[in-house]
Amino acid sequence: MPAGLRITALLTALLSSGVLPASALPPDFIAMSAAQGAALGIATRAPETGGGAAAAGLPATVGIPNGQQRVISAPLAGVIEGLETAPGLDVVKGQVMVRMASPQALELQRDRIQADAQATLARQSLQRDEQLFREGLIAESRLQASRSNATQAAAQAAERRLELTLAQHSGGRSLSLTAPIAGSVLEQHVSVGQRVEQAAPLYHIARLDPLAVDIQAPLAVAAQVRVGTRLRVTAADASGELVAIGRAATPGNQSVLLRGLITRGARNLRPGQAIVVDLDLPSGGPADKGQRIPATALFHHQDRQWVFVAGKEGSLAGYRATPIVATGRNGDEAIVSGLPGNVLIVTRGVAALKANWLGIGKE
Repeated sequence: MPAGLRITALLTALLSSGVLPASALPPDFIAMSAAQGAALGIATRAPETGGGAAAAGLPATVGIPNGQQRVISAPLAGVIEGLETAPGLDVVKGQVMVRMASPQALELQRDRIQADAQATLARQSLQRDEQLFREGLIAESRLQASRSNATQAAAQAAERRLELTLAQHSGGRSLSLTAPIAGSVLEQHVSVGQRVEQAAPLYHIARLDPLAVDIQAPLAVAAQVRVGTRLRVTAADASGELVAIGRAATPGNQSVLLRGLITRGARNLRPGQAIVVDLDLPSGGPADKGQRIPATALFHHQDRQWVFVAGKEGSLAGYRATPIVATGRNGDEAIVSGLPGNVLIVTRGVAALKANWLGIGKE
């Protein structure tokens, strides 16, 4: 048999067997016979029309509102003598958290005593000059100078007292640093016996109710929500509302940052936790006009969402990776757009197909 005929016969055999080299197929297509699909547990179904007014399954991260966080720092340089709490514990406002010794505390105390003494002398001098002025024994300019000196001395004494108060001075060289708010200890930055400089961070504490949530939403969803839109975290039995809607889109995946506030069930969540959020959308929006597919049919790749659609490439049966836009979710179903009509999408066996697809070098 001539060489050309032998090659033609080989290709025909490969086509009829459902096996072709990856280089002969489009990069988005996986050739697979019905028997092979059944062995992988693959199941398909047609999308349904009519979405429902909800956007669900949106990726989000739990955070802490800035106004609910405090850093306990060293008011003066010194040595840590005692730590009265630890990460994971709760504190109440005014509770002593750190005891430290600082030579600067003695200096502040000495400066305060001197300032108080000077203020007392200036006040007494003013009282004396006021009496002398009433008797006509001194000029008014001297009285005004005495008043200025007394005012300045009183201000300096008040400033020195404030410095001691801010340093949380508790006598001698000792400082007792207290919690400025009630909350939970998130981080501890020092240990007993450690020497610290002024303003060095010692503890990070925060009030964890309510909590913030940063949501990555598709442009289509962001266009439908507003401040006050209700949100739900079903897995944690938590809920809240949106408090801010981002004005910029992320260049890569074209998502918009939405900021929400968890006002119910915050104790079921932890800062930094990755969660999935559902949003209530107004009726009549794109979510009502989309196609409904099982959420299990979706998979992520290269900052996009995809589904596998049953199809053919020539005479070969198989599945085609198809990018779509998820505009929301209703229960266990995703609301999508971008699917052609009269198609069957893979609803089970998606992970096996994705592994097959990515395993042939299509990253």
